[in-house]
Amino acid sequence: MTEKKRIGVLTSGGDAPGMNAAIRAVVRTGYYYDLEVYGIYRGYEGLINGEIEKLLPRDVSGILQDGGTFLKTARSPRFHDDLNKKKAAEICRAYDIEIIVVIGGDGSYRGALDFSKHGVPVIALPGTIDNDIGCTEYTIGFDTALNTVMDSIDKVRDTAYSHERCTVIEVMGRRAGYIAINDGIAGGADVILIPEAPFNVDRDVIKPILECRNRGKRDFCIIVAEGVGNATSLCDQITEKTGIISRATILGYVQRGGSPTAYDRIMASRMGAKAVELIKEGKINRVVSLIGNKLVDFDLEEALSMKNELDVNMLKLAKIISI
Repeated sequence: MTEKKRIGVLTSGGDAPGMNAAIRAVVRTGYYYDLEVYGIYRGYEGLINGEIEKLLPRDVSGILQDGGTFLKTARSPRFHDDLNKKKAAEICRAYDIEIIVVIGGDGSYRGALDFSKHGVPVIALPGTIDNDIGCTEYTIGFDTALNTVMDSIDKVRDTAYSHERCTVIEVMGRRAGYIAINDGIAGGADVILIPEAPFNVDRDVIKPILECRNRGKRDFCIIVAEGVGNATSLCDQITEKTGIISRATILGYVQRGGSPTAYDRIMASRMGAKAVELIKEGKINRVVSLIGNKLVDFDLEEALSMKNELDVNMLKLAKIISI
């Protein structure tokens, strides 16, 4: 009898709600197609250390609704070293793991590409709340993060309204403004600052606040992407130049947690199943992406060269409807 094909699955980099749904889909779709699936704990770091165990369908029961990642995650500076990549490849061969499904962001993709050159092919799934991977319109965790941030904006604005203050809310996104622009629109922000759009504080922050105040508005909301600058410093400038008391709220890691939304659970499940289907088709070193609500796949190296630029019309819309 021919031995079953063995595949591994790991989560790498920052955690994102919906990763568990993707893991679950990989395990159960693998079982459906008569594959053996092995969970690799703590990302590439765990791969180097050989933290691996076989996963059966019942092992992933009850994780669909959980935030974070059942397999844990870690950032692994050691994985930048070719000697450790070689060690990880030897561990895969010791377990007879023929291909690995990697769930993570851009940095995880680059690690996967480098690792594939050591003889272990990969399939990559986009898992990051930042939605900043160039080859896909959507990443696992983004929708949940949007809803978490929107809820927080609503709550903070209640206090800003009651005290007639300006609130500056800093959201995550590294060098990308997807969370900021979308939640800025959803939360009714007066000003949205993102890395993709250069700005001048006097022209793009102070002036709109004063114009709103002159029209009778008494509370204000500014959304700032973390890649733009310091929310507390911006508060100080607003208070100094307008006389309006301003307070900064840095949402931080609360944006990564929480039970995934229905959309994240569904998309993660679709992507996890797609990864296994690619393996069954004999495709390797591919990235699963969402384009126009359709799942497609790209060559991993090609995917890393692609850019997904934020729609500037969103920023224009935000300015129009904040009047």
